[in-house]
Amino acid sequence: MAIVAQTPDILGERQSGQDVRTQNVVACQAVANIVKSSLGPVGLDKMLVDDIGDVTITNDSATILKMLEVEHPAAKVLVELAELQDREVGDGTTSVVILVTELLKRANDLVRNKIHPTSIISGYRLAMREACKYVEEKLATKVEKLGKDSLVNCAKTSMSTKLIATDSDFFANLVVDAVQAVKTTNAREVKYPIKSINILKAHGKSAKDSYLLNGYALNMGRAAQGMSIRVAPARIACLDFNLQKTKMQMGVHVLVTDPRELEKIHEREADITKERIQKLLKAGGNVVLTTKGIDDMSLKACLLNFHFSCLVQSFYFVESGAIALRRVGKEDLRHVAKATGATVVTTFADMEGEETFDSSLLGHADEVVEERIADDDVILIKGTKNSSAVSLILRGANDYMLDEMDRALHDALCIVKRTLESNMVVAGGGAVEAALSVYLEYLSTTLGSREQLAIAEFAESLLVIPKVLSVNAAKDATYMGLDLSKGIVRNNLEAGVIEPAMSKVKIIQFATEAAIMILRIDDMIKLVKDERENEED
Repeated sequence: MAIVAQTPDILGERQSGQDVRTQNVVACQAVANIVKSSLGPVGLDKMLVDDIGDVTITNDSATILKMLEVEHPAAKVLVELAELQDREVGDGTTSVVILVTELLKRANDLVRNKIHPTSIISGYRLAMREACKYVEEKLATKVEKLGKDSLVNCAKTSMSTKLIATDSDFFANLVVDAVQAVKTTNAREVKYPIKSINILKAHGKSAKDSYLLNGYALNMGRAAQGMSIRVAPARIACLDFNLQKTKMQMGVHVLVTDPRELEKIHEREADITKERIQKLLKAGGNVVLTTKGIDDMSLKACLLNFHFSCLVQSFYFVESGAIALRRVGKEDLRHVAKATGATVVTTFADMEGEETFDSSLLGHADEVVEERIADDDVILIKGTKNSSAVSLILRGANDYMLDEMDRALHDALCIVKRTLESNMVVAGGGAVEAALSVYLEYLSTTLGSREQLAIAEFAESLLVIPKVLSVNAAKDATYMGLDLSKGIVRNNLEAGVIEPAMSKVKIIQFATEAAIMILRIDDMIKLVKDERENEED
């Protein structure tokens, strides 16, 4: 009796084999084509308009891909890949997207020529290992050999593709000074926590009027004008709860028969917050940051100099010469707490049910002062205890320009940090990719297995970076270190076009892993909702 194999019923569309591979490659190419023209110092910008009409002008691939509503699952991998590169290195997001697309395209051609995907995957993995090894052993140069200028050159190379490229000398020095200012040393290693660098944007003046401030800047003023403008030395309390007049919890009912008792309840509500303020001040706190509010009625009472039971928070702050800040961003509060050694307090309640505040929870700084920048009041926290903090004040004509400057400086800060921590740089302008291509091309000829075809294609894929750089600069595609403004081949290491070696290694690793992940897919099932379940419900 013949047994007939039945295929299971699948509620949805199913694609398998070559069809699904080709579809994945086409989807990835569509994404890569969007960002391809933004690569290099003469790359072009993109204008993105979201569903509510907000405009973003940028050539940062991570930002572009984040704002696109990508639906295809393989294309979503590229979006996540760009985010990963941005998080790990800070720059090179366009390169990694272009490289993974080229790897996929060439792998798909090999599969069509009857090479099994497993052979291609093992060939790509071998090429990735050899390429990373070759970069670290042969192509990378130690930062000490090039001197301090290498840090400035790394920052300039990162900025060369951005809006501030014309002022890259000025901004590169600003970035290097900012990163070196936040240097922290412990027993095992030296670190550069760039989150301690706060970037504030202020309208007006030109981009070259931007400057570096010593201290962590908070874009807000004091809670009341009667408070001190400067406190030194500062003992800082970081609170994550309300300092407004305490109210009854939702759902609590109080039956009052005597109207005089009602007045006592109101007085007690005011007294609870008053006692909390007294605990803070008694512990030695003279600067209080809270993520929530401080009672407006108290502020008004303070300014009019009324003295009655309603006068709580601000009166106590003003009388004691303290500074209070309300509605501080949680991210800013965490950074201030880390820099000053403070502990973020979410409640005064202790294990016994009482409310206490210990002086060990306070952070320390040399001074806290209010200054005026452009049209805004800014609070500066200077001389922090644990780690030094600095702020970059950016000036520019409009929001679009300031946002793009912010993105450019973030990339440059990350690149300088990675250069200092890894201590190795390589030549930019497509030089590394060209050298790796030549090396891997030779390596593929020494192998006798099927992997050699995959390695040869990997070598060819690497040349897509210098090719795209040349095309974007309206030059012929050539394969050495490129001076795209003059259209000549040169020694980019001597010319100061350098990048951290880590950036290139991560681009190769991430691109290969993503290409392998998409290449392994040979079946795609798109499920649809079962209508029978809805009918049963």
